Amino acid sequence: MPHVANAKVYIHELVDVIGHNRAAYMHHMTANWGSTAREERNMLCFGVWATVGSTGRWPQTVNLWELDGWRGMAANFRHEFSHAPLQDPSLESWWAEAATLRRGGLDRLLVPASYSPTLDEALAAGIRGEVYSHEIVTLSPGAAPRYLSMLEQDWLPEASRLGLRLVGAYRSAMCDASEAVVIWAIDTWERWAAVQTAYDEDAAVAGWRRQARALVRDFRGTLLVDSPLNPLRTGRVL
Repeated sequence: MPHVANAKVYIHELVDVIGHNRAAYMHHMTANWGSTAREERNMLCFGVWATVGSTGRWPQTVNLWELDGWRGMAANFRHEFSHAPLQDPSLESWWAEAATLRRGGLDRLLVPASYSPTLDEALAAGIRGEVYSHEIVTLSPGAAPRYLSMLEQDWLPEASRLGLRLVGAYRSAMCDASEAVVIWAIDTWERWAAVQTAYDEDAAVAGWRRQARALVRDFRGTLLVDSPLNPLRTGRVL
């Protein structure tokens, strides 16, 4: 079946966890909120991952949610903020428990590149990894669409050759198209080690980096691993 341009929009969350509560928080997010989000808001959990602390801020999780375009996002916000306390009453007990597990975080809204897979497509294709590469790319103002186009045409074939499978490629909304978020699945840790070696030694990688440098102001990569109930790990929607 041919790929149809991805018309979804996404919420990307970086969540700072308190102390040793990362596993408990990820379970609370997936087991106790994932199905409720789908049923009440048509908001699908694309993924909940733990950050590998040696590569970034810790303890932290990355959560990604898929909604049906901007109208779907607006309906989600109305559901959340149409009550006097500015909180969904059905989430009162969920929020109370979550507050004991996390201290805050940073969210962004994401617009997918046309070739970025939806959750259904990712599950159908069996996209999953023992480890994931999570990239936040700071770009010149207005450059995100061009960067994502270049990524598809000039880097995606080489990335696939190295063993990277695209989970998602997005531009951040509400920031003058100056940021991209890209997530790759890598099947094994040994493959990740080979990819890292290629980043230092492979001529095609060096060529891509030279080309991208015209647009990129900064690049930060971290590694992620699946939560136990992550849809990409289990192969089913929460």
